[in-house]
Amino acid sequence: NILQNLLLSVFFIVIARQYSKVDFANYIIANTIYSFVVGFSTLGLGHWFIRELINTENRNELVDKFFKIQLYSGAVFYLVNIIISYSLYESQLVRSLSLLIGINIIFDNIIYVIKYINIAQLEQKKSFVILTVEALLKFLIACALFFWPINILYLSLFLILLRLITLNLFIKFGSSNEISLKKILHVKVPFGEIKKIVAANWSFIIIGSISVIYWRIGNILVSKILTLDDVASYEISYKLLSIGYILPVIVSSSIYPMLLNAYKESMKKMQTLYNRAFIAFSLYGLLSYTFIYSFADLVVPLLFGDKYDGTSYYCKEMFLVMLTFPTVFLQANVLITLNLEKLDMVCNAASLLLNITLCIIGFHYVKSLSVVNYAIFFSFLFFYIIQDVVLFI
Repeated sequence: NILQNLLLSVFFIVIARQYSKVDFANYIIANTIYSFVVGFSTLGLGHWFIRELINTENRNELVDKFFKIQLYSGAVFYLVNIIISYSLYESQLVRSLSLLIGINIIFDNIIYVIKYINIAQLEQKKSFVILTVEALLKFLIACALFFWPINILYLSLFLILLRLITLNLFIKFGSSNEISLKKILHVKVPFGEIKKIVAANWSFIIIGSISVIYWRIGNILVSKILTLDDVASYEISYKLLSIGYILPVIVSSSIYPMLLNAYKESMKKMQTLYNRAFIAFSLYGLLSYTFIYSFADLVVPLLFGDKYDGTSYYCKEMFLVMLTFPTVFLQANVLITLNLEKLDMVCNAASLLLNITLCIIGFHYVKSLSVVNYAIFFSFLFFYIIQDVVLFI
């Protein structure tokens, strides 16, 4: 995860430096729409698939059926991606980029199936190797921009071709060459059956999409209400934030099984583990915010160029969320350990609603990127307090 994120972060930095603010912002808008839509396209059926794959006797039929569902869903949500881009934006560049970048939705849905087959078979290493290779190739494309200027549309086309290579690697290597697209296309899945599966697993769709909506909705609002400069500043700030929270996300996933084992022994042992982890996560959040507050004015222009000099101000605002963000992950793991995942889903939904509400109210009075940053901070603070109250009770 760290290696992939470092390589992809370098790619992002080079794109920001090598293209004009207008081209970069339009590219970000198209990517934002794609990221927003792809959060729904898989229908959150990964966990359902793993459970069914382990219990079913007819494994091949289930795999083919799941592939067909994801192909249908990918095609439908690619159209949704196009409709959103044409409805919200008049810029021809945004529309053209969305047509290209949106193709990733179909590719991603196919890859999604293979990734979950590997998880069910405890062969996740295959997925990680392929995705790391893809990140490395993106890094090389970024390096090429230093020597050859490439139109942003052609760059997007090259990235689509790269994703196609990744898809083929997943089919040939990631699935041990067991997948046949020709066979999958001939599998018949009645619409009624698809509807039944989705209806039975609606909570997974909500949980899986809230996080994507939470961060992407801010950029969509900024792109419609503020300027392209603000779109670029938001995305750069979010990119640095995403680098900052890589470590607590990875550590929290490692702590989760430890919490489960401790809870099996006694509630007191789990509380002791939670308290120790809480202190460590809180210190990390405080230190990361302090670092950005102290050095953002140097780091942002150094990485992204002098044209983004003013972005450091908004980056400091966004990093306020790091004061609570790491511990929110820890609290969520505890709630899931206690079988309170539906309550956690409600807390997530309430936090998202508050975030959007604060943005709408704030933009009514002030047209500034600070509105989004403070809306994120206060909604996360609310989320943190609600989780704390639930755990205390």
